[in-house]
Amino acid sequence: MSTRAGFVALIGEPNAGKSTLLNRMVGAKVSIVTHKVQTTRARIRGVAMHGESQIVFVDTPGLFRPRRRLDRAMVAAAWGGAGDADVVVLLIEAHRGLTEGVEAILAKLEEVAGGRPVALAINKIDRVKAEVLLGLTEKMNGRYPFERTFLISAERGHGTEDLKEWLSTQIPESPWLYPEDQIADLPMRMIAAEMTREKLTLRLHQELPYELTVETESWEEREDGTARIEQIVYVARDGHKGIVLGHKGETIKAVSKAAREELIEFLGRKVHLFLQVKVRPNWLEESERYSEMGLDFKDGA
Repeated sequence: MSTRAGFVALIGEPNAGKSTLLNRMVGAKVSIVTHKVQTTRARIRGVAMHGESQIVFVDTPGLFRPRRRLDRAMVAAAWGGAGDADVVVLLIEAHRGLTEGVEAILAKLEEVAGGRPVALAINKIDRVKAEVLLGLTEKMNGRYPFERTFLISAERGHGTEDLKEWLSTQIPESPWLYPEDQIADLPMRMIAAEMTREKLTLRLHQELPYELTVETESWEEREDGTARIEQIVYVARDGHKGIVLGHKGETIKAVSKAAREELIEFLGRKVHLFLQVKVRPNWLEESERYSEMGLDFKDGA
């Protein structure tokens, strides 16, 4: 039997459920999932197997109207992911429907897709009635020639196997691109940093400044089989440092504990995690920070 392998870009507005769908497809957590918008920054690749097909999912940053350099770099990464893929899946939220943001994506989609198959996935179907879904399906297919439409709940798994089955037939015949047991092609240092950033996002909710990033400064494999990981949380202002540290350091301790527990589960071994918080007022204008996030600094110009 011949094998297939290819890239599938997940695109949509922030919070459409791309990261949740990616994790569902891969069967493990490789992308940040929070209720805060614009949490995915880099093009995160997760690898899923289906029969003889290896589907490499690209979870792109949400497409929105950019206002600053980081935003512009994120949007460029999203469209770049769509332009490089073999198949594109547009995710929209069932209860929000055809928003201004979705309209803007549709306007550019034909140019970026360049004749490649594009599927529509209407997510969070449990939030609306069947007749609303039917109307939205008709309206969306009237606006763009989608190859297929899938009604899914990425969180609960409804319809996701049908989507994976279809995608497995759409990618080109090719040898597999990654070892069969590999689930992501991000360096572990970046995955570890993303885990910590997610815990900060979940812990701080509305208080969390967007001017925050996490980098893995060092990763030491020790003789006893454990890993010692040191990370820096960069914030733009002194006031943000206080928010991240919390009263008597309680917040950063809780974040460190939660991130360490997830890393232990992910790696299957003991981890020693050490976090520092540093103020770098201009980190949003430093090319090294963008490289650490997997973004192109020039795209933000």
